[in-house]
Amino acid sequence: MKILEDAVRDDLNVVAPRTMGVIDPIRVIIENYPEEQVETLQAPIHPQNEDMGKREIFFSRELYIDRADFLEIAPNKKFKRLAINKEVRLRNAYVINATTFDTDFDGNITTVYATYDADTLGKNPADGRKVKGVIHFVEATKALKAEFRMYDRLFTLENPGKNDHFEELINPDSLVVTYGMVEPTMVNAKPEVAYQFEREGYFCRDNKDIDEIVFNRTVSLRDTWNN
Repeated sequence: MKILEDAVRDDLNVVAPRTMGVIDPIRVIIENYPEEQVETLQAPIHPQNEDMGKREIFFSRELYIDRADFLEIAPNKKFKRLAINKEVRLRNAYVINATTFDTDFDGNITTVYATYDADTLGKNPADGRKVKGVIHFVEATKALKAEFRMYDRLFTLENPGKNDHFEELINPDSLVVTYGMVEPTMVNAKPEVAYQFEREGYFCRDNKDIDEIVFNRTVSLRDTWNN
């Protein structure tokens, strides 16, 4: 299975258009960005193939990032995602710095408040400070709701047939369904065409639920079974 998955990754890395999707979204409010302004930015369809052209992405005061990309306190200096008073770059956009956050009654983070550096679009901060982390995002006002079907290996072992009780080896996470946000252009995604959701994996739009925006994961970006 590993050999097959690696071959699929190698093939799709070359041909799959890039896009951004937030699988487990939390809201980010950029407090020093103008209200009701939506900025149009350019992002490569494939960073290693300029012939594939550019796509439009958007930036505004309100964004979505993935829940896994924010912690209240960075655990160490190697942490390359967003935390309070720790900067990251938003993919193909600006550097932001988190200042505070809101939670719900259960303590789950619902909204992160941040500021952005207006002089960092396509360039490093002018004062020379280093920003190492890059995370993906989707602009909130134009984002589309999407269902993500996260398929994984059916069994927890390579050869379940060698076990007398193979049913005990079924992977409980062989299908996980989540609901998130995607770039607005993905409304036109064609069924069964592979896309790389940056930092997430390779997905195809479902060919049966065509009236809805549903993406099935073909393979993750990395082999998580050998970690």
